[in-house]
Amino acid sequence: METLRVLTLNICHRAGPWDRRLPLAQRRIAALAPDIIGLQEVLHFEVEGGGPALSQADEIAGNLGYPHRAFAAAWDVGGGLQIGNAVLSRFPIVARHQWQLPAPDPDQTRSLLHVEIDAPCGRVPFFVTHLAWRFEHSLRRQEQVTFINARIAERRGATDPPYPAILVGDFNAEPESDEIRYLRGWHAIDGQTTCFYDAFAFAGDGGRGITFARRNTLAREANEPDRRIDYIFVQPPDRDRRGEILSARVVFDEPEDGVFVSDHFGVYAELFGAPAKNP
Repeated sequence: METLRVLTLNICHRAGPWDRRLPLAQRRIAALAPDIIGLQEVLHFEVEGGGPALSQADEIAGNLGYPHRAFAAAWDVGGGLQIGNAVLSRFPIVARHQWQLPAPDPDQTRSLLHVEIDAPCGRVPFFVTHLAWRFEHSLRRQEQVTFINARIAERRGATDPPYPAILVGDFNAEPESDEIRYLRGWHAIDGQTTCFYDAFAFAGDGGRGITFARRNTLAREANEPDRRIDYIFVQPPDRDRRGEILSARVVFDEPEDGVFVSDHFGVYAELFGAPAKNP
């Protein structure tokens, strides 16, 4: 498996014309054919009496070829309804963990979902999250990213041999923020440092990579400035080049018949998987 394809997307729960957004998302995902997808703002309903849960992750997966799925609630809305993060994978999920993030917004809690995926290139530690959203809550997000980094270090150490960890999601922070600079190894928080490669900064087109844009009809009513807040982060590649970022781009950034997939654009990256084996 020479290439591992990864997608992240905040799906904006069921806001707007979900009946039109869902088939559009499925068509766009099918065209990209990612191997692993991280989703945020996924609605998940626990059926009373223990029946099968109803989840937007399952709706999106449909018949696209993602039989392996995981969900982690971030916020319990009540009445069995939860909102959180999800993973869709073409390959088996062999381990799963979740944590509530520290320093939540007053009205919304957040979570981190980890899955270990048994891919042809090795066991892949994959993490998906969604940080505090308010502009003025950088300190909350800084506490959240240091927590996330500690959990990644714990779980990656349990994988042998470890593929570089992949962290995706809606970070609600621009590249110049301290929380993102921390993840990239450019800033220390409480004396702690780490290092992840920002896929778009590493292998994008050199542009701003906007993922939340005023031209998006679903985002416009928020009346917020254009900015890049959705990311695929990858730990530095190993000696076999596994995890090397080959390409990255913003996706789902154009409407179809006036409809956007979500209020966020997605981010897609291709990573080096493993050298092809001789027959």
